[in-house]
Amino acid sequence: MKTKAKLIASLKVWIVIYPSITLFLYLFGKPLSVLPLYQRTLLLTIPLVPWIVFAGVPLVDSIIRLVSSKDNDK
Repeated sequence: MKTKAKLIASLKVWIVIYPSITLFLYLFGKPLSVLPLYQRTLLLTIPLVPWIVFAGVPLVDSIIRLVSSKDNDK
């Protein structure tokens, strides 16, 4: 994978992961705060990794394809 492709892939993941983690912590941060850090991290990653891999990044990809196809039609 070339450097440009890696950069684009990392930006796509960041676009999905930042709001996802923020929302998760907003909703569940207080109840999880009593747990040790390693347990909070585990509970955070269990739902978020599949969300990012199977839904979030593909959603960003489809939005980018939709926007770029509209730009190409002009």
